[in-house]
Amino acid sequence: MTIDGSLAQWRERAHRFEQEIEKAVIGQRRAIRLITISIFTRGHVLLEGDVGVGKTTLLRAVSRALGGEFVRVEGTVDMMPTDLLYHTYLADDGRPRVEPGALLRQADRLSVFFFNEINRARPQVHSLLLRLMAERSVSAFDREYAFPHLQVFADRNMIEREETFELPAAARDRFLMEIAVAAPRDEETRRQLLFDPRFHDPDALVRRVEPGSFDYRAVVDVARAIQEQVTASEALQRYVLRLWTALLDPAGASVSLPDLDVAHLVKGGASPRGLAFLVAAARVRAFLEGRDYLVPEDIREIFIEVMAHRIFVDPIYAMRGDEPVKRLCRAVFDATPTP
Repeated sequence: MTIDGSLAQWRERAHRFEQEIEKAVIGQRRAIRLITISIFTRGHVLLEGDVGVGKTTLLRAVSRALGGEFVRVEGTVDMMPTDLLYHTYLADDGRPRVEPGALLRQADRLSVFFFNEINRARPQVHSLLLRLMAERSVSAFDREYAFPHLQVFADRNMIEREETFELPAAARDRFLMEIAVAAPRDEETRRQLLFDPRFHDPDALVRRVEPGSFDYRAVVDVARAIQEQVTASEALQRYVLRLWTALLDPAGASVSLPDLDVAHLVKGGASPRGLAFLVAAARVRAFLEGRDYLVPEDIREIFIEVMAHRIFVDPIYAMRGDEPVKRLCRAVFDATPTP
């Protein structure tokens, strides 16, 4: 491990990172904590929330505090995979030119890539994005471009259905978490957002964030060290295995919900990869809480964000959105004894 300082120092830097983001974004403390967990887990993120709640400002603030470069693209129905990679234009001599796009130009310095309205793009674009996420590399101009520090954030248009292409199960499973970014509920925060002029200028808000709370290029090593040093007791391991069993066979684990047929509810998605992501994210949560061992609360705190978007239910319940899955997750916790 090549890390400048101990994990304790990195914990302090992570907390300072969160404090810097809160200079630009208020009322989103839980979303900021979950994003911090995803960064040190090295996982990509789906963002869920209405338009106008500040998702782009949040990610710009994250990028500034993290260091590295930020790129945002808009999903459109006519977007092709090449549009992610190449910039085409007519030069002054009237001839067409093809040059690397913003993604390729930033490659090894890119830390945050925001794909807004990913479900407006066609499946061919999703395929390229999945390779970028999984391998952190793409081929272009007859060479390989590496993205060693890349973290992808994607937002879905959840309101309009026309000209949208829902992410397939395999694509959703590639994302570590789905994080809700909702409008703040407390009255004082809402008052500030409406009447304090500083919240009406996103550029000025982002400039309040001190750049580079830590070196984004060191996150890979820090993330590896967290996974190696945060331990899970045998009791905790049995607890996670019981949760997994209950998700796969809720009726067999005596889980019940009044208006759901839990015996036929889950059709897939509670995979080993999903549970491995869960444990990895829980280790980072423990690290941020100042422990080098897992407790059940670490699992509970991030369970819905890590698991809900990768559990697929019978189509008869799918029209109800993620509500049945979230209720199932809570019922599984209620039915599983805590060690």
